[in-house]
Amino acid sequence: MQLPTTLEYPFPSTSPKSLLFIRKAQNFRTQPNFPPRNRLCTSKMASFPGFSVRCRPAGGATEGLSEYRTLVEFLGKEGIGVGDDLVLLFDHIQYACKRIASLVASPFNSSLGKQASLVGGVGGESGRDAPKPLDIVSNEIILSSLRNSGKVAVMASEEDDAPVWIVDGGPFVVVTDPLDGSRNIDASIPTGTIFGIYNRLVELDHLPKDERAQLNSLQSGTRLVASAYVLYSSATILCATFGSGTHAFTLDQSTGDFILTHPNIKIPPRGQIYSVNDARYFDWPDGLRRYIDTVRQGKGRYPKKYSARYICSLVADFHRTLLYGGVAMNPRDHLRLVYEANPLSFLVEQAGGRGSDGKSRILSIQPVKLHQRLPLFLGSPEDIEELESYENVQQKVNPGYEV
Repeated sequence: MQLPTTLEYPFPSTSPKSLLFIRKAQNFRTQPNFPPRNRLCTSKMASFPGFSVRCRPAGGATEGLSEYRTLVEFLGKEGIGVGDDLVLLFDHIQYACKRIASLVASPFNSSLGKQASLVGGVGGESGRDAPKPLDIVSNEIILSSLRNSGKVAVMASEEDDAPVWIVDGGPFVVVTDPLDGSRNIDASIPTGTIFGIYNRLVELDHLPKDERAQLNSLQSGTRLVASAYVLYSSATILCATFGSGTHAFTLDQSTGDFILTHPNIKIPPRGQIYSVNDARYFDWPDGLRRYIDTVRQGKGRYPKKYSARYICSLVADFHRTLLYGGVAMNPRDHLRLVYEANPLSFLVEQAGGRGSDGKSRILSIQPVKLHQRLPLFLGSPEDIEELESYENVQQKVNPGYEV
């Protein structure tokens, strides 16, 4: 009996268990993480003697069947062609995020924050040799990678009081939250990194360096060139937009590559999930209380009862909302416009969703200071529109707990 030259393994393309797990053979790359909804990207063929192995959707469907592509391949001339400078910058960013992912997953990370409190104590190290909390270490990893890229003029970070000028002539400005949700790490709750990338404002080059750095960092979100978040969870996922759709890449631990697994993400027009800290219900304004009461009873514009899902990790809550729809929110003046709200709003808009402060489009708000805070509502366009119709949804008082 003659063996076929190609073995195909059918499976339901819409099943959550739809990806075939093929063990490594010779140079075959196994990619078990997060197949795109309703489609499959196949890996490069396994080179078994005499035949190859591939996966296909059940029913003979071949639409959307393509080889896996790495992040750099996707950005390059054979992909969306964003330009060599941005490709090089993202190569350094992905390297930084791999280091952070490894640090977050390390069994020794919890000691960093605990030992930092011992600085200056008996037997403790001091100054630059002292252990540092994870968010500070993550900030230094990112700064080092941006410096090494040679493509970044300014980095503005949640961890720094003022923007850092890196190199004259760098074409880009990067704003970042290096490790969002870091206080959750001891409980192994997902964390993330957020980036926004702007072009350097060359018309400001004549100004003093500190002023140049500040003004470059306070650009409106409408001027973003790219933005991304990296989710550190059961998988490490880098989700990015370059102004032409939102795409997610999953880290293949066996090769160290970020692989395109969610091309052209489209957030559902409406979801059935809201994400907010319900414990603050009695501190909310009347409009927000009425909205939540209405949708969870199934009495809103969508006649089904909503469910609550809340992780208290911005990147994780946003990632789920981007995939499943609904709305993720913090109604307080808590989240930062420059390096949290703007990059995530750019991502959700490029996926067909909306980012709002409860009244206005986030990307239209002009930042006036680096660490400016505001309420944030991200999600499906119909959900955000309905929420805004209740008008009084911004929580302006903050009784009984710390920001």
